[in-house]
Amino acid sequence: MAAAHDAHDAHAAHAHDHGHELPFWRKYIFSLDHKVIGIQFLFTSLFFLIIGGLLAGAIRYQLAYPNAKFPILGDLLWADNAGKMTPSDYVMIVTMHASVMIFFVIIPMLTGAFGNYLIPLQIGYKDMAFPTLNMLSYWFMVPAVICIVMSFLSAGGAAAAGWTAYPPLSVIQQASPGSLEGQKWWYMSLLFVGVSSMMGSVNYMTTIINCRAKGMTMFRMPMATWAMFITAILQAFALPVLTVALIFGLLDNLGWTSFFVPANLDGNWIVNSHRRAATGGQPLLWQHLFWFYSHPAVYIMILPAMGMVSDIIATHARKPIFGYKPMVYSVAGIAGLGFIVWGHHMFMSGMAPGLGTAFMVSTMLIALPSAIKVFNWIFTVWGGNVQFTSAMLNALSFVAMFIIGGLSGIYMASTPTDIHFHDTYFIVAHIHYVLFGGSLFGFFAAVYHWFPKMFGRMMNERWGKIHFFFTFIFFNLAFYTMHNIGIMGAPRRYMNLQPLVTPEQAPVMQTMNLLISHSVFALMAIQVIFFVNIFYSLFFGPKADANPWRSNSLEWQTASPPPHHNFVTPPVVYHGPYEYGHPDLPEDHLNQTDPREIRDIGHH
Repeated sequence: MAAAHDAHDAHAAHAHDHGHELPFWRKYIFSLDHKVIGIQFLFTSLFFLIIGGLLAGAIRYQLAYPNAKFPILGDLLWADNAGKMTPSDYVMIVTMHASVMIFFVIIPMLTGAFGNYLIPLQIGYKDMAFPTLNMLSYWFMVPAVICIVMSFLSAGGAAAAGWTAYPPLSVIQQASPGSLEGQKWWYMSLLFVGVSSMMGSVNYMTTIINCRAKGMTMFRMPMATWAMFITAILQAFALPVLTVALIFGLLDNLGWTSFFVPANLDGNWIVNSHRRAATGGQPLLWQHLFWFYSHPAVYIMILPAMGMVSDIIATHARKPIFGYKPMVYSVAGIAGLGFIVWGHHMFMSGMAPGLGTAFMVSTMLIALPSAIKVFNWIFTVWGGNVQFTSAMLNALSFVAMFIIGGLSGIYMASTPTDIHFHDTYFIVAHIHYVLFGGSLFGFFAAVYHWFPKMFGRMMNERWGKIHFFFTFIFFNLAFYTMHNIGIMGAPRRYMNLQPLVTPEQAPVMQTMNLLISHSVFALMAIQVIFFVNIFYSLFFGPKADANPWRSNSLEWQTASPPPHHNFVTPPVVYHGPYEYGHPDLPEDHLNQTDPREIRDIGHH
């Protein structure tokens, strides 16, 4: 590690001396600068946010108007079906919507973009420990993108086994020839995403452990960096299991093995069945391997947002974070418990009651560290000099939506209620409260807060608040209502719910579906404000000074945007990152680089 650290210092010094000689493609395309790489992740994930949103719009149009001709592209895509979506295409769209939003939006948006950008700045270092590996972590997303596009373009259609890719659907030839072609590209795409994530996690852990500035102890790091560090550990331990599962699934898909293919299936259904093992495999093995990664992945998608929201709330409430160390320990507790609860996704699989009870109890225990964080956020705001900026409004919304998502999650933790709610829209509502209401509101808060640092210009606050207000309203109209139709028994992944419910329920459910769909359409339209605000502010926003929010952490102690190696002189850290409103200070904050002595009044 030390050798890598010294080699990086030598490389960084050389690059600093000759930075002006680098051509455009080395400075901004194949860049080794963590800030440029973070911005590359940011704009890539924003592009896929549009794609994922359009797929969501297609899903909701079909559910709102199940017997209607699809507008605009219907005649082109489904000419042989009178311009109406087919059931197989609906399942493909559902699969690709979830896959794109999880693997190409939320994970690279939070851990890729803000993890890359913030970690060296917040710990007072010039770059990542391994700059070339960092560059590769972005460029391994390119073949992942190519593979997911190839899945869309496959002759038999895109992957259609759901984002969970349960076998035998994902590994056995369906009625239409070539129906596994899109699934093959899906497996390959996720393998490349996994390699990218593993590169990032190794880099994040090494950088945070070895490259902190003088005086930057672990418990002087901001919560954003703590959350990225714990997320990187999660990735490092959970991702290899998914990688093995994806390789096994791809081999099964190609007809070369039978890890997940039962032996008693009709051989006519199986591609190249003569090449499979005669003994057959076990479909439930995939579920264990997949959820051993994918439940921790829920925290990989939410923990970075928790860390960034903690920084934003403390800054804009002008108060120290309430219970800094308990916050750190609660994040670590959530991550640790996340490894032993994957079985609650499998209560319907015939699990032994004793084992199901163990998974149920361990899942409910996650409510404890989650509650610690929620109360700490609330008490941080309580009595503070709260500044209702766009960043703060989105951060507070994150807390509120996370509470709703967490409370609905308790129902899935309980085996009896999960059996009723399993594969209904109650589950869809829950996951969107966690990942849209949580991760995306956290992302919006992070963009409004760190945009001045990243680009040297301020975003428009008035339009930021308008974007927040309507996003909050339409999000809750759409996804809270999904709880109701889920309780009524509406199953997910069906393109027409009306034949699946009683005649008495059908009109009520259709009314709710119309409300949900039109709220989603409005929610999508409102995001235009966010995108216009970003791209307009990039060029025409007011110039930002180095520290527009009067924040204490190190990223605000350098220029906006930072120079090539972040700091003109290496910073020295004297305090924690949350010294706001201290009684010994004439102003309401104390930079981490300020050597003034202050009394410890129990903030940390």
